[in-house]
Amino acid sequence: MTTSTLPIAKAITAGLRDAMRADDSVLLMGEDIGVLGGVFRVTDGLHAEFGAQRVVDTPLAEAGIVGTAVGLAVRGYRPVVEIQFDGFVYPAFNQITTQVAKMHNRTGGHLHVPMVIRIPHGGGIGAVEHHSESPEAYFAHTAGLRILAPATAQDAYWMTRQAIECEDPVILLEPKRRYWIKGDVDTDARPAVGPWQAQVVRTGTDATVLAWGPSMPLVLEAAQAAAEDGVELEVIDARSLAPVDYPTLFASVRRTGRMLIVHEAPVLGGLGGEIAARVSEECFYHLEAPVLRVGGYHLPYPPARMEHAYLPDLDRVLDGVDRLLQH
Repeated sequence: MTTSTLPIAKAITAGLRDAMRADDSVLLMGEDIGVLGGVFRVTDGLHAEFGAQRVVDTPLAEAGIVGTAVGLAVRGYRPVVEIQFDGFVYPAFNQITTQVAKMHNRTGGHLHVPMVIRIPHGGGIGAVEHHSESPEAYFAHTAGLRILAPATAQDAYWMTRQAIECEDPVILLEPKRRYWIKGDVDTDARPAVGPWQAQVVRTGTDATVLAWGPSMPLVLEAAQAAAEDGVELEVIDARSLAPVDYPTLFASVRRTGRMLIVHEAPVLGGLGGEIAARVSEECFYHLEAPVLRVGGYHLPYPPARMEHAYLPDLDRVLDGVDRLLQH
């Protein structure tokens, strides 16, 4: 067993490196990912090891980057595209939703698009406009895309590997403000839990709290604070946002009778609303309270000095728990 303690960012680096060593068809594309190693240094050292033909510095043109990757994918390559910041993905939205997501279906299964779109997402880094978005609902709504959202270094490594190996296009949402949280990574043994499965990371009896990516440390902190008041929360890391592992969620809610969903994206139209609806349909007779959500507000993401008032925090999560338990 080869176990290392790595930050999430470096676990992704290790995943990319090992995937490139294992398969010559894997190549990386993105803005400043070569000699610079990316703005978050996730691709640091890969240009030196694999060269400019496999770690490609591209122009600042997201639609062109993704469009080129589609052509490479259908010709037998496995491109991994980096979108420098989440808010920069929108120029490529047309390519992703009308080409990447639909190519396999449109050709009756004859063409596959095995490509990965890496997107550092979420807020909390004090960035300027367009650098702190949470676009997962747009892509989860689009049939033909898979979406993974790692929250730990172990998941970051293995989800990177598994996304690259997948025959379907995968969007990998990387929690940018959690990039430097460290964790143990076993690069030899594949996890028992598959990439498309949710994971119960803390057991409890009083309510289920679901989150993903950058919100996971927050809900674990909330569960610890609630436990000090005698409330035992079951915490689930969704991990996969398309598909969502509903059986794991349903089983938990049937045990606890309550559910709170926490994400950074706005509550209005957010993925939490779809999950809440499905849980309400399937677990109606087990619910002791409505499924509640805590998330961002229906506002453009605020300037850096105001993001603390926009993002869910410990008080807002615990308030959601209190409202659940009052029913």
